[in-house]
Amino acid sequence: MKKIRLYLDTSVVSALADPKKPERMQETHLLWKDIKADKYEIIISFVLIDEVEKCKQPKRDIMYDFLSTIKYEKLEANDTISDIADEVFKLGILPKKSRNDRLHIGSAIVSSCNYIVSWNFKHLVKIKTVNGVRAITNLHGFNPIDIIAPASLIY
Repeated sequence: MKKIRLYLDTSVVSALADPKKPERMQETHLLWKDIKADKYEIIISFVLIDEVEKCKQPKRDIMYDFLSTIKYEKLEANDTISDIADEVFKLGILPKKSRNDRLHIGSAIVSSCNYIVSWNFKHLVKIKTVNGVRAITNLHGFNPIDIIAPASLIY
């Protein structure tokens, strides 16, 4: 049986070490336990790595330590990802300033993920974005993809 492909955005890895949000941290650790047990196929992208690189120490090293505990495929930048990110903007799904969020979406679509997993309720985990992403995948013949919070996978 084929594993579910999850695209992890930076907010998921960041939540593993965020004591300011203990419930979110706990739920993310439960998901991480399943990820470490190889229940999912994990995809990350150049966007996550770029965002982690911009974190201050010690958080940067902590996030890299968590990533070192799992198996994942890292997607590199390409024109198709950039084109999808641009379309997300042109369709009014996300604003111009949300370039990284748009690149996360493009990366997840290009890598044929089933779900984008995120704690970003401002831009990603919301109906407008989910519906817009579905429209793009339908219009261009990509696999359908949903955007969910980690809690959706553990309960």
